[in-house]
Amino acid sequence: MRPVFRLVVASAAFVQLSGGLVEAMGQRLDAAKPLPEGLVLRTGDGFLYAFLEDPDRVSIDTIRRVLESGDGKPAHLVVLTPGHLPLAIQAEIQQRAGTVVEGARFAELARQLGLESMLGEEPRPPSAARPRLLPSAQLLDAAMNRARTWLEWGVPALSLRFYRQAAELKPGFLPAKIGIGRSLLGLGLTEDADRAFTEVIATRPNDLDAWLGKAAVLGARSKPKEEIEVYRALLAEDDARVEVRAHLVAALVELGDWSAARVEVEAMLENTPEDPQLRFLHSVTLTRTGEKDVANRERDEARRLGLSLERETALCLHLGLPAPSPPPSEPAAPLRRAERPRSRATGRAPPARGKPKRPARPAPAAKRGAPHRKRK
Repeated sequence: MRPVFRLVVASAAFVQLSGGLVEAMGQRLDAAKPLPEGLVLRTGDGFLYAFLEDPDRVSIDTIRRVLESGDGKPAHLVVLTPGHLPLAIQAEIQQRAGTVVEGARFAELARQLGLESMLGEEPRPPSAARPRLLPSAQLLDAAMNRARTWLEWGVPALSLRFYRQAAELKPGFLPAKIGIGRSLLGLGLTEDADRAFTEVIATRPNDLDAWLGKAAVLGARSKPKEEIEVYRALLAEDDARVEVRAHLVAALVELGDWSAARVEVEAMLENTPEDPQLRFLHSVTLTRTGEKDVANRERDEARRLGLSLERETALCLHLGLPAPSPPPSEPAAPLRRAERPRSRATGRAPPARGKPKRPARPAPAAKRGAPHRKRK
């Protein structure tokens, strides 16, 4: 690998950082290719990792040359850069089912892997390990925490890498296998995801997370009715599974069955009546089932319970609804005379509007040196 690194046009510090990231992630490399903008690595699990130092030098042609580095083999593209790519380049990568890790997230990846010094930062203080954990268990715990973080951040390409790292540290570890399945599903690799969930169910037939993953695979394959059947079967076994009902509501909304979705939302509200997001979703189902007046009151109640405008906007976008308009600002009431603002210099209120008063004529100053006459 070292001769390849020397051929790269990018700075030596960036090449060293890229190599450190690859090594810390435990990647198995099939090939490496230098580019004027950085370095491209192809891994054994079918990924292309493109480390690009200067986003200003990246073009559509760069992305094309990166994909050509895969030698025609199907691969998932992951572009990593310390800067920010232009929107047009980001759109091109996403159109090719790629992933972008840029800016602050690129720096956070380096920090997670203990490479802060390569960013010019002081090393983070070591996190307090859980008591009685062996070093191998600490490594497993760290890999799982990284994997969960990247999955929550919506970067399944990196969460998959860390879940696989955890599975290598502890073969047969079911939470890592379920994480692998979720990451694969997030990447659109439904066949691989289904196999991962099936392996877990073969070991633990009643694993709820694995069954939820199997149902999500059906939804990704455009089989929403079969997905809903799985959720209903799980609820038939245990009606108190809130997470299952939440998945069921999402599937019913995706299917457009608003009447059934309303029934499930109302069942969830029985346990959490003050959840603002549930109240908002309830208002949507009421609107879709023809009860607009009640829906408006329910949306107002959701706002009263703490639903912010930003969160409401995000929910509307997710559901394909028009964004809410901000509440109208009330006009300021005219100030009464006693409430008129005072001058900062004098502390007095300015005179009321109207005919200005003639200023008083100042008394003439006494002449210097003039004798003082006593009044008779």
